[in-house]
Amino acid sequence: MASLSAQELETYQRDGYLIPDYRLPAAKVTELQEALDNAIAANPGVRPEHLVSIHVQGKNAEGVVGNNAFLEIARDPDILDLVEAAMGPDIILWGCHLFCKPAGDGLEVPWHQDGHYWPIRPLATCTVWIALEASDRENGCLRVIPGSHQPAELKEHLREEGGALTQRLGDDAFDEADAVDVELEPGQMSLHDVYMIHGSNPNTSDRRRAGLAIRYMPATSLFDRDLFRRSASSGFTVDFSTRPLWLLRGSDQTGRNDFNVGHA
Repeated sequence: MASLSAQELETYQRDGYLIPDYRLPAAKVTELQEALDNAIAANPGVRPEHLVSIHVQGKNAEGVVGNNAFLEIARDPDILDLVEAAMGPDIILWGCHLFCKPAGDGLEVPWHQDGHYWPIRPLATCTVWIALEASDRENGCLRVIPGSHQPAELKEHLREEGGALTQRLGDDAFDEADAVDVELEPGQMSLHDVYMIHGSNPNTSDRRRAGLAIRYMPATSLFDRDLFRRSASSGFTVDFSTRPLWLLRGSDQTGRNDFNVGHA
């Protein structure tokens, strides 16, 4: 049974991220690794860093052919137990992004805050980042600035081409000397807050790096489809107007979230 200890919860609230003791069973990791390879093969025209909404079966409105295995892991009761401990009992699944950095030319993810891109008000999300393969300093693991979520505010981002995202924080927004490398073995995962400053280096190693970012929001917030239009301004196509939502636990406290849009 998965859970967060009192100490783990304190760490998450203090630092804005956490590597919990819980990890996926080996058989589930193998299943997801097969789904990863199938997803890459099914999307030959998409950079493997840009496999957005990969949990939506078939070709979605954002141009990606999804795989149901990723929806199933997003619904996993053990993972939801971790999210509930971090975020509360009313849980909406709103996104699932497969990040795969190929060996040798995997793109950098510039320092950023996720909330800068997302139509959620009040802004709140717990991201569960599951390592499908070893993720370490050599192949461009996730890097975080502990405690950077504490002000609960979005900092100004600059436009910059060439990375996995097209916007980055200015150098004066934080101190990179505070960065921590989040190194994970296959099946391990990290949780991080929507305001957390994070990024990752390019993958220049001879090993691929792949992980799945599952996005959960509390149902006390609204997924406001009118805030952003369909756009590729983040470096890949995003269409929040057709993004499906799943209420996985509890109830929609706002009474305004739409759970019909985007579903077959």
